[in-house]
Amino acid sequence: MAEITITQDNFQTEVLESEIPVLVDFWATWCGPCQMLAPVIEEVANENEGKFKVGKVNVDEEPGLARQFRVMSIPTLIVFNEGKVVNQSIGVIQKEDVVSLVETAV
Repeated sequence: MAEITITQDNFQTEVLESEIPVLVDFWATWCGPCQMLAPVIEEVANENEGKFKVGKVNVDEEPGLARQFRVMSIPTLIVFNEGKVVNQSIGVIQKEDVVSLVETAV
């Protein structure tokens, strides 16, 4: 399982306390650009397993997390390292850019 579903309940352990960087994808089922980005995120997750984690936050199911990180438009990608936000991107981006978003942040 490469991608992790992130919820309010597991956010602390999966993201903030993670020993490796975490890329979190804030998305929703009704969001066209999110659907376009989803296969890219899945591919990145599979190819980088062990290097960094990839988590997905459904903003409709977890509005508190979306508010906490001021996610105003989706898709939003946020990179966490050692419990802190170190990088972020809004909108659909290429696979290489997703990977470099994480790599440049660590």
